[in-house]
Parts: sequence; structure tokens; C-alpha cells
Amino acid sequence: MKAIILARVSTEEQKEAGNSLPAQIARLENYCKRKDFHVAEVFSFDESAYKEKRDEFDRILDYLKNAKEKIAVCFDKVDRLSRNVFDKRVSELYEKAVAGTIELHFVSDGQIINSSLSATEKFQFSMSLGLAKYYSDAISDNVKRAFEQKRRNGESTGKCRIGYKNITLGSGKKDIVLDLNCSHLILKIFELYSTGNHSLSSIHDEMEKLGLRSPQGQPLSRSNIDNILQDTFYYGIARPKKYEPYPHRYPRLITVDLFEKCQNVRHGRKKAPFKVISNDFILKGLLTCKHCGCLYTPEIKKGRFIYYSCTNAKRKCKRVYVPEKTLLKPVYDVLDAFESITDDVQGRLVDELRKTNEKEAEFHQKEVSRIRTEHDLTQAKIDRLLDALINQSITKAVTRI
Repeated sequence: MKAIILARVSTEEQKEAGNSLPAQIARLENYCKRKDFHVAEVFSFDESAYKEKRDEFDRILDYLKNAKEKIAVCFDKVDRLSRNVFDKRVSELYEKAVAGTIELHFVSDGQIINSSLSATEKFQFSMSLGLAKYYSDAISDNVKRAFEQKRRNGESTGKCRIGYKNITLGSGKKDIVLDLNCSHLILKIFELYSTGNHSLSSIHDEMEKLGLRSPQGQPLSRSNIDNILQDTFYYGIARPKKYEPYPHRYPRLITVDLFEKCQNVRHGRKKAPFKVISNDFILKGLLTCKHCGCLYTPEIKKGRFIYYSCTNAKRKCKRVYVPEKTLLKPVYDVLDAFESITDDVQGRLVDELRKTNEKEAEFHQKEVSRIRTEHDLTQAKIDRLLDALINQSITKAVTRI
């Protein structure tokens, strides 16, 4: 019979425990030799059997779909097939085996799945799949418990931030310390931004001059700078994606006050002093660059000529100045077209616009009234709860429910 060999690992521990790819292949080749199988193909790869996305394993399914004869699919153990009993690939191979188009051979487990499978053998196979899933679930639980303990101890469970570095202590335990080569530059990012006189672009340029790099040795992008400015880890609070924030035990690079100043600047609550523009530019804030999407800003040249140009905030465009008259020409063309509209049509248009505005004003008024009513009801509930809390009729724990 024609056979294919499938060898898979997903962890370093499996490689070191005699389950390496070469070890599996050797056992399976000896098995095929004893069974007088002709090995047509060997599939060997690193891939988790617990995840939904299994590209390497799907290649094997494609191979079997194109096969024109019965094939023995050889695994070392059942857990090399899958650790997820709900994996659609398991049922697909099982149905093929029961239908007699293929055979599944699990060498170390001594199981063969084919069209003559007995009830006992079916039960043994389902138990092997269940045990394989239980093993993965147990490991997952252990990892979650270990991470929970790390968070209670104030240890990081995520990647090391820029400005810090991983080290190995004499005991072999891992730790995180300040990276003295760049931690002062991270502090400088916060200090510059907190003044309100710097944008992400200007800080990016400054950090590029000072040589700040990512752990991979690449220059930081503007989005990297923005992520740093929003990261509470630098003042002592780690925020995992799926868990509650917690205080970590590593050195702080900034203070909470400095972080809050940066957030105020970022959200526009505090703005840097700027020169008031006395000119009311017609197209200010209305135009964007067709190449990069950045705003077009107006400037006065030679005291009286108005020009617009791309801000080039994304640093993708060449700055080209366009006269305001050129930009207004299409607008004038549209306005000129209104000259041909009769007074009667103009009157009807004005009436329709007035009706539309009145409807919008009425809708707005109703929405304001509705929201105010909901607010008053909610505030009344809060007041009743507060009175009950003051009178000790209820506890704080009840108010949180």
C-alpha cells in the first residue's frame, strides 16, 4: 500500500523529549518497512495542533484529495493528528478512513483506523483524542495560573517595552531592567511632548537624530511614538489586553503627572500658544491632498496673495503651492450657473431649505428633551441610592451590582 508520513512538533519540550521530527520520521519509516508500505511522501513541520489555522496540515488534506488510490496516513501518536476534538480536519480524515479511502495508522499508540473499525476501537480512538485535548487544556490552565501569579507579583507578562531590556540573573531567572542606552530618550519623548510645542513628527525627527531604535534595530515610526506616549507602563501600571491593569515592580521612567500632561496635550485640553490668524480664509480646513490625504493649509505670500499647500504631515508629498483663485474657480462656475435659475425656482428652493432646517431643528429639540428626561431619571435613581447608602440601608457592595 502507498503511505505518507506525518511528523509534527509544536514545542521545544517535545523536541527535547524524544519527539523531535527526525525521531518521529525514523519510527514511522521503520513501521512502514515492516508493513511493506511504499512511502510516497514525508510531511515534516512545526505547527500547533490546538489552533484553528493549520496551513501545513491543510496541505496534507489537499494531497489526499488528489490521490487516486488508497493511502495509509502514518502518525507517531494520536496527538500528532490533533489536540482539538472539534477540529473539522479530524472528522474529515476519520470519515475517509471509515469509508475505506484511506487508513490512519498511529504507530506508538498501536491504533489503526479503517473501514473494519470495531466499536471498541472507535471508543479507544475517541478516548485518545479526548486525552490529547485534556493535556493541552491542562497546560493552558497551568500557564494561566502562572501568569496570574506573575501579575500578583508585579511581573510583566507581555513584551519588553522600548527603554527596558530583558536580563538573566545569576540564578537563571529572567528580569527586566532599564536600558541605559535609550531609557533617557523615552523620558525625553514625554518631556518634549508635554510642553505642547512638539508634534509626533517633530519628536520622530528628533529621536531619529539621537539614534533611538526599536529592539529590532529599526528607526521608530510616528505610530511607535504615539504608542509610547499612551503606554502607562512607563509610570508603573501594566495594562494587559485581556486582564485588569496592575502595578508592576520595575523602575519607573516617568511620573504620573508627566504622563497626564502628555494626555492633556494629546487630547487638545491644553494647546501650545499660537499666533491668532486674523484672516478668515475661505477654504481653510476644507481641502485635503489627493495624494496623501493631509490637509491643505493657507498662507499669505507677499502680503496679499493667498496660496494653499499640503501640510505633508506623512512626508510623502512634495509641497506645491496653489493660488486660492485657482481653487475657487470651480466654485465660481457653480455659482454662475445659478444665474440661469428663475426667481420662481429660487423661491421654491429657499422654501425647501427652510423646511429642511425647521425639521432638523425640531428633531434636535426632541432629542435634547429625550436625553434630558433619561438623565433626570438616572440622576433620581442615583440620589435614591445615595440616600439609602447614607442611611446605611444598603452597603457599597450592593451599589456595585
